[in-house]
Amino acid sequence: MLTYKNGYNKVTLHKFLFGMTTTTTTFAALGLAEQLVQATTDLGFVHPTAIQEKAIPVLLSGTKDFIGLAQTGTGKTAAFGLPLLQLIDAQQKHPQALIVCPTRELCLQIVGELEHFKKYQKGVNIVAVYGGSSIGLQIRDLKRGAQIVVATPGRLIDLIERKAINLEQIKYVVLDEADEMLNMGFQEDIEFILKNSANRESIWLFSATMPPEIKKVTKRYMDQPFEVQVGKVNTANKSIDHQYYVTPAHHRYETLKRLIDFNPGMYGIIFTRTKADAQEITEKLTREGYDIDALHGDLTQAQRDKVMAQFRDKALQLLIATDVAARGIDVQGITHVINYELPDDIEVYTHRSGRTGRAGNTGICLSIVHARETYKLRQIEKIVQAPFHKLEIPTGKDVCRKQFYFFMDKLLLQDISHGDYATYLPMLAEKFAHVSKEEILQRVASLEFDRFLKYYENAEDLNVREQQRQPRRNEGAIADQGRHRGDRNQRFSSDGSFTRLYVNLGSKDGFYKESFLQFILDMSDLRKDVLGKIDMREMNTWIEVDSKSAKQMVKAIDGKNYRGRRIRMNEANSRG
Repeated sequence: MLTYKNGYNKVTLHKFLFGMTTTTTTFAALGLAEQLVQATTDLGFVHPTAIQEKAIPVLLSGTKDFIGLAQTGTGKTAAFGLPLLQLIDAQQKHPQALIVCPTRELCLQIVGELEHFKKYQKGVNIVAVYGGSSIGLQIRDLKRGAQIVVATPGRLIDLIERKAINLEQIKYVVLDEADEMLNMGFQEDIEFILKNSANRESIWLFSATMPPEIKKVTKRYMDQPFEVQVGKVNTANKSIDHQYYVTPAHHRYETLKRLIDFNPGMYGIIFTRTKADAQEITEKLTREGYDIDALHGDLTQAQRDKVMAQFRDKALQLLIATDVAARGIDVQGITHVINYELPDDIEVYTHRSGRTGRAGNTGICLSIVHARETYKLRQIEKIVQAPFHKLEIPTGKDVCRKQFYFFMDKLLLQDISHGDYATYLPMLAEKFAHVSKEEILQRVASLEFDRFLKYYENAEDLNVREQQRQPRRNEGAIADQGRHRGDRNQRFSSDGSFTRLYVNLGSKDGFYKESFLQFILDMSDLRKDVLGKIDMREMNTWIEVDSKSAKQMVKAIDGKNYRGRRIRMNEANSRG
């Protein structure tokens, strides 16, 4: 089978560029130029996906604002990339089309895909501009002339302010993964970019979800956009099996480790709320011999690139990441996503789970929860419209058995056709002449599984059983008394008392619940276990914190600055 220089063969390349679910229509029937049709034919494919079939004829007009709602992995890049290549004028060397996306990884991915499509077009240049790389080299590439610029918001604004790029002649602006850009706090940047490209003929917005912030942008900057929706917004990918495991909070790490051991062929991403958790879990698993590394906001771009290269090359079995750090990552072949903790926002769960089960493959999304979080699972299940399956956390014997079967399969599938093993067979036969086949197998098993057998010999049951979830006597009555007293600033749970804090930061500051929790935990060096309920408003937020940790959080955050504004945090009942 033909293999391209980037490592894809025709089948995997088609999944990567076009998705797997295609229609009976042909690319030629959509109105694409012969050169572009030939490029797709050379890749071995003639039928577009649903989003491509619906979007391309509309976008080829070039004058219609467009909203495309579709999950990642459905072929959105080809949906806007092919029309852009047809509409631009290759004779003009200034930027005519601008594609804005959230991360460096996605930026480079889009450029790579467009390079495949422009195979028969002469004089078409595409430049990628993103942070973490030499801005001088990117300015040089722009000066050489490019019709299409693919950019991350921050670096693009740097170039605009340096007058290294002029958006006045931009005709087409594409906002790819718009929901992720807004979740990352890029709303002001996007609006700045749109204001500086006022002579455009159309805006094409592609997104997996449609949060209120995107609706505001579309109303402000788009003129009667043509909207296409493939699948249901906020629904999860149907090729993903959603599973969850209930365990006490203090057994969360041990449960994670056991699930990894129970899935020896796993190639996956583990999501945590904070960078402190990501780093701590990575260090623990690394010490125990797992091929894992972390991706979080404290890494330099060079460190991030190194980790991602190792993960893509499968030198790492697992990547542990925060939601912010993982934005825009697109890695093929991920078998599992693990939620070390559930996210607060439903859309964040959709983004996490969507890292697996892509391009026609199946995937598994595992969530580790404690008993009080099962209600949140039901909310997520209802909104994403996918069933969640409760499974038992494997016993120690289950893990050893699974590892043993995996090893036996690997042993039987081992390729022995290469290498001069026959030369050593007489020596091996002599060495093991007095050892039975059964004993040899036992010794091989001992070498491979001695560590597992010892570790799991007396492994405890990590599952939460029904009797463990029984409320203590009078616990419900105590809670009712608290509600009748109307105590709004303090609540009591089995873990102790909570203090209600006020902070003058809210959704207007670019936060959503998940990013806000990560922000305050990183600043205070506290763990997520100290947090209770959170009530986020546009201008401010109320959050419950374990009373023993409340003073530490206030001391760490109150008086600090966020985007030039002084943060005020104090107990809710002392506000004013």
